[in-house]
Amino acid sequence: MTDPVFLTDLPPRPQIGDLIGLDGDEGRHAVVVRRLHPGESVVLSDGAGRGVAGPIVAVTGKTLTIRVERALSVPEPPIRWVVAQALAKGGHDESAIDQLTQAGVAEVIPWQADRCIVRWAGERAVKGTEKWRRTVREAAKQSRRLRVPEVSDVIGTAALAERVRAADAALLLHEEAAVSLAACSLPTVGTVLLIVGPEGGITPAETTTLTEAGATPVLVSDGVLRSSTAGIVGLAQAQGLVARG
Repeated sequence: MTDPVFLTDLPPRPQIGDLIGLDGDEGRHAVVVRRLHPGESVVLSDGAGRGVAGPIVAVTGKTLTIRVERALSVPEPPIRWVVAQALAKGGHDESAIDQLTQAGVAEVIPWQADRCIVRWAGERAVKGTEKWRRTVREAAKQSRRLRVPEVSDVIGTAALAERVRAADAALLLHEEAAVSLAACSLPTVGTVLLIVGPEGGITPAETTTLTEAGATPVLVSDGVLRSSTAGIVGLAQAQGLVARG
């Protein structure tokens, strides 16, 4: 297994041999929960594509210090994968964005669709967004990613239509679509937006609004997928389509 990843601020230009400390919640997790000891190797990342790797040389209280042996860098990928995920009850939306993070999504957008049972407003919207951000942080660490996806503020359908217009391609995952995702042509650079509806489905009015903005309704299965699984299925198919050229 590759070295565990922890998120922290990094110096602008870390050098081989530098000593870098990890404290706060991440340090506590490494020392108290993971019980890491001197001699074990870890990766410290800024969550924006940079990292350093090296052995732990000291553990003090809830803080550890590593000696930098390697500087790591992950360039921006040519396609920025974005998924608008409808809010769902029972933690299904969090499960969805966890999987999407592991698969390489760059941003997730909480979508307050008409048929969402969960409603985010006021303080609940703030708490919900923060919970999603914690979810993608932990998923990025678990999957050893050096880039943590962005989580935007919750938006409605009108604002989502604006995101559709700004994207280089937008796919609306819909069980009544006439075209499969595999038959689509996707760009090899730019932003590709996938839209996942709620368990109750996307309303005709929402479909009209999003398609008029430029989204293409597509099928990703011969059945009706749950909101928690449709996104990862669609993203995997889209990534495979681009990879095949």
